[in-house]
Amino acid sequence: MLAWFGELNRKERQTMGACFGGWALDAFDVQMYSFVIPTVIALWGLSRGEAGLIGTVTLLISSLGGWFSGTLADRFGRVRMLQVTILWYSIFTFLCAFAQNFEQLFVLRALHGLGFGGEWAAGAVLMGEVIRDKYRGRGVGIVQTGWAIGWGVSALVYTALYAFLPETIAWRVLFAIGLVPAFFVFWVRRHIDEPEIFRERRRDRPSVGVQHLFAAFDGPYLWTTVKVTLMVAGAQGSGYALGIWMPTYLRTVRGLSATGTGGFLLVQILGALCGFLLGSYLSDAIGRKWTFMLSAVGSVAMILIYMFVPMGNAALLFVGVPLFAVFLIKFPPMGPFMTELYPTSVRGTAQGFCYNAGRAIGSFLPSAIGFVSERLALGTTIALFSAFASGLMVVMLLLLPETRGRTLQSLEPVSAD
Repeated sequence: MLAWFGELNRKERQTMGACFGGWALDAFDVQMYSFVIPTVIALWGLSRGEAGLIGTVTLLISSLGGWFSGTLADRFGRVRMLQVTILWYSIFTFLCAFAQNFEQLFVLRALHGLGFGGEWAAGAVLMGEVIRDKYRGRGVGIVQTGWAIGWGVSALVYTALYAFLPETIAWRVLFAIGLVPAFFVFWVRRHIDEPEIFRERRRDRPSVGVQHLFAAFDGPYLWTTVKVTLMVAGAQGSGYALGIWMPTYLRTVRGLSATGTGGFLLVQILGALCGFLLGSYLSDAIGRKWTFMLSAVGSVAMILIYMFVPMGNAALLFVGVPLFAVFLIKFPPMGPFMTELYPTSVRGTAQGFCYNAGRAIGSFLPSAIGFVSERLALGTTIALFSAFASGLMVVMLLLLPETRGRTLQSLEPVSAD
């Protein structure tokens, strides 16, 4: 299965490493908040709804970060914006360590979201343009597995800190460690160059103005943009419903300790890694749409089993592996799918908008779950919202084309010459 990797040239492998590292470090920083939700609720007397609002504002503002970053990547370059966004989210994660109340953490997590959203927009386009057509699904998919790695490292650090430090200090140290990704920028700056297709198209179209922010809504792309955005909203929303509230569910409903929750999450993250790897393979093997569909339908089935079938914590631990695997299968094809829908001149802004506007719509689910779970059981609320989001994804997929096998050159406008 990995023989294809040996066929990649040096530039493809180095770019994959840069995008993989950026995405892993992004996950490392982003997932920290999900771990500290029970702590800040207890320390500051927050409601679940207020805690959910902090998660939502991060995701909502990240949609603007991704949209702007995608547009700026069309103007200034994919690699430059990758560096800027990594620095941005690292600095604001670090500053969260000094928050003294709900309002301060709300603002800092919102600012963090600008970089969090922007990193994917720049990195996914960069990887999609550098990797050859034959292996785009697997190449971009392997980059997505960086999320599971970053999430896993974050869970390990969380578990270690909460085991050896008082909870009132551990959560601040966790955020402070979030500055580490900033140092990765030095490696990216030294080793990664802009894609050749981007350099060629920029010579033909040297300037990108403010109006380029809305290029994804031009006549030929409008309905594709709408459908892809809603498809992503379903995918992201179902994931956020599960991912952001899972640590709280394990601690408050299943009665696990902080370290026990960390151990549980590490097993679930193993499932997520399997899902990313499987999704990377299936994306090229059976196509982008069928991979999405398998994940969406499987996600509904697995979340209902996880939340409603009576089982002990030991059984729940093992069921978490296929649960997270099937949930995460859908993400590796995202980058290739959108890369293969738009030409180079609008690819950054279109891909940045679709992915991040979808994220913005999906971001309302953590808040909704927080408020609704004040009246319904938390597990029931998570399952209902997650299933609804997956259903939206299925409907939009029925209206979108398969893109496996498309070359990027086939998407370029025909020259008048």
